[in-house]
Amino acid sequence: MLIAGVVCLCAAVVSAAFGLWTLSRPRVADVNQLVLRAVAPTQLAAAVMLAAGGVVALATPMRTGLVVVIVCVLGALGTVAAGSWQSARFAARREEQPADCAGSCAACTLSCHS
Repeated sequence: MLIAGVVCLCAAVVSAAFGLWTLSRPRVADVNQLVLRAVAPTQLAAAVMLAAGGVVALATPMRTGLVVVIVCVLGALGTVAAGSWQSARFAARREEQPADCAGSCAACTLSCHS
């Protein structure tokens, strides 16, 4: 369980570092940067889950630690997958809008009648 605990803690540090790095960058209007920024909170949540799994793996008996590590790793993967899915849906909807669309139907309708 020592190896699993250390791997979980290292993965937690990497996930948190990527999430914090993304959030610390300035906001831009680029869709790719918006998607990366939207995934950052899920990366931080995954880091917390992985850190909890790593600490439990190091501090508890093997049977308990194994179950908690499995649950934490699956939870972290599921959280990042759900966040990525939502961000990808947002990006797909954003790219479907016309270039001159201001985000509302009224703006497009009014521009066609003038």
